[in-house]
Amino acid sequence: MPIQTSFNPKGRNELKHAISVAEYHVLQDKLQHYLRRDPNAKRNGRYLIRSTYFDNVDNKVLQEKKEGYLNRDKYRVRIYGKSGKVIHLERKSKRNNLTFKTKCEISRSEFEKLRIGDITWMENDERARALIRDLMFEMKYHQLKPKAVVDYEREPWIYPYGNVRITFDMKVQSSIQNTDMFNRHLPMIDVLEPHLIILEVKYDAYLPDVIKHLLQLSDTRQEAYSKYQLSRMYG
Repeated sequence: MPIQTSFNPKGRNELKHAISVAEYHVLQDKLQHYLRRDPNAKRNGRYLIRSTYFDNVDNKVLQEKKEGYLNRDKYRVRIYGKSGKVIHLERKSKRNNLTFKTKCEISRSEFEKLRIGDITWMENDERARALIRDLMFEMKYHQLKPKAVVDYEREPWIYPYGNVRITFDMKVQSSIQNTDMFNRHLPMIDVLEPHLIILEVKYDAYLPDVIKHLLQLSDTRQEAYSKYQLSRMYG
């Protein structure tokens, strides 16, 4: 039986801001009275995310992000805590102002094939994963390939009304085009200024007034920071 691919057909609204560490502490103090922590987080309320992003020699994905294309796709492979226990291939799509995410599980051996550009197995994928076929098309006709690994710590908060998810991403690092993502000692460099944290707000049809009030910030830069764009600062 084919394995189903996870997909949100409705799309989500997504806001991004760069905030100072001081503003982060103020927000954190406010949020704890209204939101709950993500149960998947560790005792400190955070977890580590590692993603390998795909692009081609012309930096198609990077340029579309920089130029603000209303319709664009971004492929990545994601793991948590540098562990290969759960590996997801994901596609994050922008359609006008909405964000859609599709994902499916892959194996470590399948990722290693992707690393070396082996797509022969994808056309006849035994698990019939639609996302695998879509990525095969992109790798074959647009020469997409794994480009860079990005690490960061995420602190997630959840508010059930409006399906709101607020995250703080910090300590963003890049491998600078080394895609050996299962190497626990992969050399990384910092690509986010130490005094900044990336605030992301994701919600469905509406953002509740209480959240709007909580997120009134003095100095924010919406859409100023893409973690993949940051990872390509040096190559």
